[in-house]
Amino acid sequence: MSTVSRRPIDTARLRRLRMAKDTMDREWSGPLDLDAVAARAGYSRYHFVRSFKDVYGETPGQYLSRRRIERAQELLRSANLTVTEICILVGFSSLGTFCTRFKQVTGMTPGEFRGRAREHGSPSIPGCFVLFWAGGFRAKET
Repeated sequence: MSTVSRRPIDTARLRRLRMAKDTMDREWSGPLDLDAVAARAGYSRYHFVRSFKDVYGETPGQYLSRRRIERAQELLRSANLTVTEICILVGFSSLGTFCTRFKQVTGMTPGEFRGRAREHGSPSIPGCFVLFWAGGFRAKET
């Protein structure tokens, strides 16, 4: 029987990476500066990318893109918004990039996904409610 030697867990490293991951989870819909997220974790940009991939199995960019696609899937199932509106709401700045990434993750286009998800689903939520709660509309301060 062979024994597998494991590196000791560096809890400080994990804590710093978790702080950066939490930042991405909180601020996923807006533009994120990788240098700022890395600095928040106490790393240079390149060391952060390597460490993040080592711990989580994907780069920060892949993680963020996957989280945005997951949110887009929810909106495609439930909201009465266009694919372009959803693309912008979940943090993509390019519709082409959004559709390409979406198909890479799900195996279908956003339109195909919406069609299949809504075949037997409940009626969609009006887009104005989604935009209001997502911060798309700001009340005027008086």
